[in-house]
Amino acid sequence: MAEQDDVLHLIDDSETAPDDSSARKWKIAVIDDDHAVHEGTRFALSDYNLHGATLEILSAYSAAEGRVLMRDNPDIAAVLLDVIMETDVAGLDLVEYIRNDIKNETVRIILRTGQPGQAPERRVIVQYDINDYKAKTELTADKLFTSLTAALRSYQQLERMVQTRRGLEIIIDAASTLYDFKSMQRLAEGVLTQLASLLNVDCAGILVLRDDGAPGSEFSVLAGSGCYSRFIGTTSSKSLDPDLRQMVEDAFTRRKNEFADHRSVLYLRTGSGREVVVLLQAERQLSDTDRALVEIFSSRLSIAFDNVILYQQLHAANTQLEDRVAQRTRALMQANRRLSAQWLRLQRANGFKNEILGTVAHDLKNPLGVILGRTEMLNELIGAGSPKENVTAQVDHIRDATKRLTSMVDHLISDAMADAFDITIRREPVDVGALVAEVTDANLPSAVNKQQAISVSAPPNFVTMCDVDRIREAIDNLVSNAIKYSPIGGKITVGVTHEGDNTVVRITDEGAGLSPEDLGRLFGRFQRLSAKPTAGESSTGLGLSIVKRIIDMHGGHVTADSPGPGQGSTFTVTLPAAETP
Repeated sequence: MAEQDDVLHLIDDSETAPDDSSARKWKIAVIDDDHAVHEGTRFALSDYNLHGATLEILSAYSAAEGRVLMRDNPDIAAVLLDVIMETDVAGLDLVEYIRNDIKNETVRIILRTGQPGQAPERRVIVQYDINDYKAKTELTADKLFTSLTAALRSYQQLERMVQTRRGLEIIIDAASTLYDFKSMQRLAEGVLTQLASLLNVDCAGILVLRDDGAPGSEFSVLAGSGCYSRFIGTTSSKSLDPDLRQMVEDAFTRRKNEFADHRSVLYLRTGSGREVVVLLQAERQLSDTDRALVEIFSSRLSIAFDNVILYQQLHAANTQLEDRVAQRTRALMQANRRLSAQWLRLQRANGFKNEILGTVAHDLKNPLGVILGRTEMLNELIGAGSPKENVTAQVDHIRDATKRLTSMVDHLISDAMADAFDITIRREPVDVGALVAEVTDANLPSAVNKQQAISVSAPPNFVTMCDVDRIREAIDNLVSNAIKYSPIGGKITVGVTHEGDNTVVRITDEGAGLSPEDLGRLFGRFQRLSAKPTAGESSTGLGLSIVKRIIDMHGGHVTADSPGPGQGSTFTVTLPAAETP
């Protein structure tokens, strides 16, 4: 008993010696019903060290206790297991429990027995997944050291394989998850989550993005976890702590991954030229396997970031396309309404034309007959040498018929024009600024064809009570005239302002200008001006008269100013902003 006391005393000294609790230890289980075996094993392995790691020896004194110990400590690296305990096969039954019931395939098992012939060695080695099978009498301290070292190396390799397989499974699973993210924020959060899962540790992390990739440029924090979560949404590097900012800037300068004691810095550059830095602060130092898995994971991230960037660009392009389609649709609908209105006017004008032709055929027949008959009588009188008063009487008849015919034609033309300009207005609140911008945009292709530049100053929300279709027609006439009479490469300005209680629209061009004679008859019907269209466009002479009629019916007025021929002109439309009584 004295020797045992000495042994126990030595073991107590080794266990109470100063130790670094943070250093890694190999967990070893001794499962044997002989207390002396436990004590001897502890003594023999008291100074054991492998790769800088010592041992943590756990004891169980029966197979039943061994089951509990193995179930509660899945990270045990090796087991020194007695074959015969409660029963002759208690140790072998425990091996089956470890491998089949709790599915622990990595722990290494060394069987020890005091009765070698009780369990044949070859059958046991073949049937059970164990590392070694030794008789207690032959397992000296050196052989124990050798067998345990081999077992621990085997466990370490298996553990690396398990970690690698688990890491690859996480990377494969993360690939589909990360590629599904459509925003940079969600992707960044997903990267930090997957890295923590990959390393199987709780860690604080931060992910920053630099768009242009230029040295010294600003970067933004897309995601953060743990102590770094307070920096989420930071758009300036100056908002970070100085030490953290320096680490990130060093990573952008170094442009490669770096693994320190408890800190890892990942760097990646996307195909679109953007740069990403991920900084992780883990509770433990990463193993070589962890680092290899992180390298594989980070090498695939650039595709995910480019995928999000391309999706955002596609979404923006799609939004712009939808807006353009909507604008074109509105323009087409407005053009269709204008065409429908013009079609109705054309139909009405065609009816008037037929009516005029019928009237000419019927009502003008009699005066023309009178003129023709009197002319023949006049010829006969002149030939017969009749007195002057008879000839004068016939001439008077012809003059009266001609006057009547002229008056009839004037009335027909007046009635036709009155019907042609039979314009009615329907007042409603109209944003004149938006209307002018719309009309100018519709005429832009004609200006582009003549290499002309149109500038529009039409602030929104200039609400005026007017007929939107009629005012659109008037503005369209003025803008199209400015394009028609401006030279190739000329400039046209369109502006909308509020002056007092009125809304004022001004269209200024650099065209041929207006002479004093032009200004005097500018708004008359069928007027031909001295200026000619600069690209051979046609002109009916009715456009400005229609503009004046529309503006007059709104209670406003339209004027034209020009410094003179060759100096351009300005047309000004003034409309009451509110409906007049």
